[in-house]
Amino acid sequence: MKPLIKQQENGVNIGEAARESGVTAKMIRYYESVGLLAPKGRTESGYRVYGAQEVHSLRFIRQARRLGFLVDDIRRLLALWHDRSRASAEVKSIALEHVAELDQRIAELSQMRDTLAHLASHCQGNDRPDCPIIERLAATTTPDCHEPGHAH
Repeated sequence: MKPLIKQQENGVNIGEAARESGVTAKMIRYYESVGLLAPKGRTESGYRVYGAQEVHSLRFIRQARRLGFLVDDIRRLLALWHDRSRASAEVKSIALEHVAELDQRIAELSQMRDTLAHLASHCQGNDRPDCPIIERLAATTTPDCHEPGHAH
């Protein structure tokens, strides 16, 4: 295991940046690979060095991920964050697009939950092999359980 570099005037190593930001070192490398964080220079001994601004950006990314933003949206939000001449309308637009996507996912999850609960309520749960859950999973088509005329 490589020894940790203590915080220096020019920054911290990836492990310390991870601790300070709450983002794992693996995710920091990933964020660099997808362009959310600029690739870092290295010390003579080969360590990446991160400054306060990069650690702050990592915290920003972590918060955006907690809210479910995708990488492309985070990239846009980071650019707007760094642009002091930004219009807040752009930020709001990104947020509202994400809210709409979340609403869609919530509706899909709710429908999945309702379908599974419906199937489970019609399963006897006994020693017999008949089971509407298995029958639905094995079906070649997937009708909505709540469609009129659907056999329960």
